[in-house]
Amino acid sequence: MSVVSYELIVTSPIPPAKLYKAFVLDSDILLPMIVPQAIKSVEILEGDGGPGTIKKVTFGECSQFKYSKHKIEAIDKESLKFSHSVIEGDILVIEKITYDIKSEQSPDGGCICKESTNYYTFGDFELNKDQLKAGKYKALGMFKAVEAYLLANPDAC
Repeated sequence: MSVVSYELIVTSPIPPAKLYKAFVLDSDILLPMIVPQAIKSVEILEGDGGPGTIKKVTFGECSQFKYSKHKIEAIDKESLKFSHSVIEGDILVIEKITYDIKSEQSPDGGCICKESTNYYTFGDFELNKDQLKAGKYKALGMFKAVEAYLLANPDAC
């Protein structure tokens, strides 16, 4: 098994607590509403939304995948940190993917969002750069869609 990692850093004019609430705490409702072509639904299979919770994400018609299951590893509302792992689904050709997300205040009152992603591969399977780039662009696209929604709907979240 090997681990392939990358980091994505994105800035936004949205304050960090509001972006965290939308992207982490309210994402089960917001993502299917904002990007239904990518995410059709999110349902809790077990747990209460805290660490250990298992969620099933059903992908929309524009996705090549049908579903994935995510496990919440850690959630810290005070420091605006969130960690989760993709543990099952037709999206996985590897053992698992982990995401660590942190939102911080930027000097201009907006947010700096940092996401660290780790891909844990089976045996000597190697991810190519195009696969990594595709994952990074999907994450960025989802972030920008949530940001655009919050800018257009300032009273949301």
